[in-house]
Amino acid sequence: MVKEFDKLTEYDNDIKSLIQTFNETLDNIEKRLSRLEKMDSIEHRVEVNQIDLSDIKDSLQRIEDSHKGEIQHMNRRLDSHLVKIAKVEEEIIIIKTKE
Repeated sequence: MVKEFDKLTEYDNDIKSLIQTFNETLDNIEKRLSRLEKMDSIEHRVEVNQIDLSDIKDSLQRIEDSHKGEIQHMNRRLDSHLVKIAKVEEEIIIIKTKE
């Protein structure tokens, strides 16, 4: 009977040990899952930021393209005014040399 009681005590200790090991394993799993959730959150924020940056880049490109036409038109007008000024200066020089 004493041997059986000793075996029961031994089994009880084994079960307690297994439960403790199981709890430690669960704790480790929970910690790892927690880290994965944080990583997912960070990756999600990075993806959202990349999308935001892509949208901003596209918007800036559209703005640049629309203003590019305006800038080219202003440049052509400035060029034509510079040509007119150069012609007037040339005429002034010609008139001065004739006198």
